[in-house]
Amino acid sequence: MKGDDFAMFQTLLKQRSGLVLSRDKAYLLESRLMPVARKWNLRGLDELAQTVRSKKDERLLRDITEAMTTNESSFFRDTKPFDQLRSIILPRFLEARSQARKIRIWSAAASSGQEPYTIAMVLKEEAARLRGVQVEIVATDISTDILARAKSGLYTQFEVQRGLPVTLLVKYFRQRGDKWEISPDLRSMVTFREFNLLGEMRSLGQFDIVFCRNVLIYFDQPTKTKVLEGISRLLPPDGVLLLGGAETVLGVSDRFRPMDGQRGIYTLSAEAAPATRPSTPAFGSTAARQALVG
Repeated sequence: MKGDDFAMFQTLLKQRSGLVLSRDKAYLLESRLMPVARKWNLRGLDELAQTVRSKKDERLLRDITEAMTTNESSFFRDTKPFDQLRSIILPRFLEARSQARKIRIWSAAASSGQEPYTIAMVLKEEAARLRGVQVEIVATDISTDILARAKSGLYTQFEVQRGLPVTLLVKYFRQRGDKWEISPDLRSMVTFREFNLLGEMRSLGQFDIVFCRNVLIYFDQPTKTKVLEGISRLLPPDGVLLLGGAETVLGVSDRFRPMDGQRGIYTLSAEAAPATRPSTPAFGSTAARQALVG
């Protein structure tokens, strides 16, 4: 690939998704953008680059961005965050909010849906403890194609074998041809929405718990700082953020501090409590989907 073409794609992806692509990742451009070139009846990446420069077609720019954003996911990925949700975070909220009885969770960069559906399974398994609690899970991703897959709730045999216990497969899925389908009850707990993490987060409303795992590793430091700043403004004073095992807020943002003794969980720092918070769409309204757990 020509150097100026690589630089053009590099700038495009940084502006549109925050993805930082170093020169040694040129092979990713070649492998992921060739299908885009074929879709648009172009002869190769040279012609694709030329078309981007000349046409500025939003549909083409979206196809390029979606092709390059990573969609790797699996059920119960890394396990520990979901154990922490069950044993640390939920008891913490239930003790502090005995009167409020509602929890709102954001799965950012949700990809094909395994993370939000895993969260839903954890909540369902805790039904006795959460009886009467209103729960809303909002799952977002930049890719419309991957969101369509997530909404369908259909997964291959390979996908359900990656991290999903057999007991939960039997309990929450049914076989449909050569695929497995999430139960309607579980799907009703999750609202999927297209959203770019570089966009205005306040439109999403307030969340009690934010899963933003294995996303920041693809951003440069200023973008990481911006994203963390935005998330901090969506959380109430007792809200929590969960990051991936290779991610941290240390040296990146002073809006969060690690939770004592809990790797990967972060709470708001004392400085990160603005006077006003974004409002949460009312439960029961058309702007929010929720489920009573239990």
